[in-house]
Amino acid sequence: MAEVTMQRQEFIRESLGEARDIVQKPLSRWERIYGQGWVRKILLLVALAVIWEIYASYLDNELLFPTFLATIDALWSAVSSGELLSRVGVSLKVLLTGYSIGIALAALLATTAITTRIGTDLLETLTSMFNPLPAIALLPLALIWFGLGTGSIVFVLVHSVLWAVALNTHSGFLSVSATMRMVGRNYGLTGFRYVGKILIPAAFPSILAGLKIGWAFAWRTLIAAELVFGVSSGSGGLGWFIYENKNQLEIAAVFAGLFAVIAIGFTIENVVFASLERITVRRWGMQH
Repeated sequence: MAEVTMQRQEFIRESLGEARDIVQKPLSRWERIYGQGWVRKILLLVALAVIWEIYASYLDNELLFPTFLATIDALWSAVSSGELLSRVGVSLKVLLTGYSIGIALAALLATTAITTRIGTDLLETLTSMFNPLPAIALLPLALIWFGLGTGSIVFVLVHSVLWAVALNTHSGFLSVSATMRMVGRNYGLTGFRYVGKILIPAAFPSILAGLKIGWAFAWRTLIAAELVFGVSSGSGGLGWFIYENKNQLEIAAVFAGLFAVIAIGFTIENVVFASLERITVRRWGMQH
């Protein structure tokens, strides 16, 4: 029988060198700079400042809407005199007190809810009752119960932080996979050791989201409470600084106080929480 020889057909493909060169094309200096998130944010802030200055100059009414430069001048005067810094220090001290207590109570409530059935019922009942209740609405009762002091503001801060952190923490615990739960049980972990070694690391993205929400609620509640509380006691933090300058028709200083509120909130969000997120959930590969 004759042997049949099969010859493979040759294919000639075009070189991909040009396409590879396009993919590996180096970025320009402007593209590298613009690729940084902080640069884009600064550009947005500069654009907003320019729009503010143009609009305020068009209105030409310092009592209605001061210019951006006048606000910066008032802010610098308040900072250089030390008044604004002392008011910010008072506000942050009260905020950290209420925020810490709220987080501790939320952790206790969420841990009890995930480990016991009665704890789950308690969390669901309390959050459905008190979470829709605005924290500032409790300030009149707080003034009666705790008097004209820091305790009243701390009370409303705890209320504003507690439910947001507890709900997000409990939701994160419930989202932990059954496999992770079984691993913890197989190692004999129970109670707080089970929560600390298994649930908290696995649910940390939700916990971090709750901490962010609780911080935002607490910061807004604090400024609003100080506006009311300052009227009663004649002293206070950043909120009282804003109210006092409003009474004196120092509108540029009022805008400076509001600018300080925004700057502190922006710093906490983009420095403190961003750093915490980077060294935890992003390093762990839980977020991209």
